[in-house]
Amino acid sequence: MWLMMAQKTGLSARNLCDTFEFGSYQTAWGWLQKLRSVMIRIGRERLAGRVEVDEAYVGGQKEGTRGRGAEGKTLVLVAVEGDTKKKLGRVRFRCVAAIDRDTVESFVQDYVELGTIVVTDGLSVYDKLAAKGFDHRPHIVSTGGEAALKQLDHVHLVISLLKRWLDGTHQGAVTPSHLQAYLDEFCFRFNRRLSRHRGKLFYRLVQQAVTTRPPAVKAMYVSKPQHVVAT
Repeated sequence: MWLMMAQKTGLSARNLCDTFEFGSYQTAWGWLQKLRSVMIRIGRERLAGRVEVDEAYVGGQKEGTRGRGAEGKTLVLVAVEGDTKKKLGRVRFRCVAAIDRDTVESFVQDYVELGTIVVTDGLSVYDKLAAKGFDHRPHIVSTGGEAALKQLDHVHLVISLLKRWLDGTHQGAVTPSHLQAYLDEFCFRFNRRLSRHRGKLFYRLVQQAVTTRPPAVKAMYVSKPQHVVAT
């Protein structure tokens, strides 16, 4: 556990297996998955201030039939706190099966405080956020040009950093059925990126491991639906 937190970008099961000379890759992977399963704190605070929301297809290991599934692409909703001074705050992620109004509204209501400024692109599925109690500010990227794109700078940067992390640390070898766990790890690390003491991250993870019992390793091998709700 300490080694996982000591590495700023984390480590893959293959790296852990090689470092400690595990005889089984599955054992190393199971250990890391158990740690990822307790990285999301129950009852954590919702995002506030100014929040950008967007969706992205996140690549991974090939799985499924022809089409997007065969390409290993998973649809992910992303929310990022960010003010106009380029300051990045906390992030939230959720794997979803499709983008529709109910899915988007559920995501925003679960992770963003009512009354918060919510910045999105011009996709129609976001149209009713104002009626749900948010200060919705849509920007139609196709007609707004660079000015509209800048309104979503923070969320686009986080999506780019996420993809780079998956490709760099895990070589893209993340299947859609397990992607949410990796998103939870990235979220845990990103939201604590300014911590000057790596030991505090280890301490926080131990605290959460005590209060949240991780699932059995065998249960982690059962294929899960893409839409996973994390509190």
